[in-house]
Amino acid sequence: MNILLTGGAGYVGSACLRLLKDSGHRVVAFDNLVEGHADAVDGADLVIGDIRDTSLLEKTLRDHEIEAVMHFAAATNVGESVVNPAYHYDNNVGGTLSLLNAMVAAGVKKILFSSTCATYGLNPSSPMAEDAEQDPCSPYARTKLAVEWMIRDFSHTYDMGFTLLRYFNAAGASTDGRFGEYHHPETHLIPLVLQDILDGPKALKVFGNDYATEDGTCIRDYVHIEDLASAHLLAMEAIEQNTQEVYNIGTGNGQSVLDIIKACELVSGHKVKYTIVGRRPGDAPELVADPLKLQTRLGWKPRYTKIEDTVRTAWAWHKNRPNGYAKK
Repeated sequence: MNILLTGGAGYVGSACLRLLKDSGHRVVAFDNLVEGHADAVDGADLVIGDIRDTSLLEKTLRDHEIEAVMHFAAATNVGESVVNPAYHYDNNVGGTLSLLNAMVAAGVKKILFSSTCATYGLNPSSPMAEDAEQDPCSPYARTKLAVEWMIRDFSHTYDMGFTLLRYFNAAGASTDGRFGEYHHPETHLIPLVLQDILDGPKALKVFGNDYATEDGTCIRDYVHIEDLASAHLLAMEAIEQNTQEVYNIGTGNGQSVLDIIKACELVSGHKVKYTIVGRRPGDAPELVADPLKLQTRLGWKPRYTKIEDTVRTAWAWHKNRPNGYAKK
């Protein structure tokens, strides 16, 4: 299958691109490289552009005879979305509208969308199934929910098949060292802790220790990036023109912030200094996936079930590539 990956040079996009490529699909990455890295596409075709450029998207779809789209491109910084919601709505919602219009014009009928568990908001149910109430509590999460509905509406009108994948927390790096997590600025917990170990203590903060959890810190479901990519491959290959599916991607197991710090200490052999500060607005006490639907419908099964194994791959990546995809 000829597949276009918007945001294909990003962390999740590049992991999926490599697996698709290794599985015999022809892949094209479309990325503006604001957050992505050209080296991450591993020799695949790369079109540098903004998804709000509908004409360039349509040309790319036609020139490469694209049959399906994996849509990753998005602004994802939750805190920034509160300060600058206009940018997130323009990029995430406006960009998706541009993509869908290009797909309609080029006759592309299949789309897989990278959504998020953040659309569930502060929903108290855990583990979280796909039919849980969605009540997002940040502009970022609301843009993702808006895009879900936009895709549903386009599917109804233009006979598109779609699958929405709501990730929990992507983590780790490839075991062969080909790709890993590198953001600037970094906001994700595991790389923040590991960078703190490598670069020397800075001001690692734990936001709140008074939640109704065993150790008082927030609990999240961390899914290894290679397991996340395998779920995308299975979901993409299952999309037909009448497909209308939603899947959560997570392990079904949760780790607290302090659990993650302890795992990083165990793997690295270094103690981590941190400071407890107040809660961040909008942080749910616990977000853990119920992956049963994904497992039973598509036969997905995570290979990484111990958080230490996931952290170990991240630690190897950060030690060997302290500057990410930049030259050493």
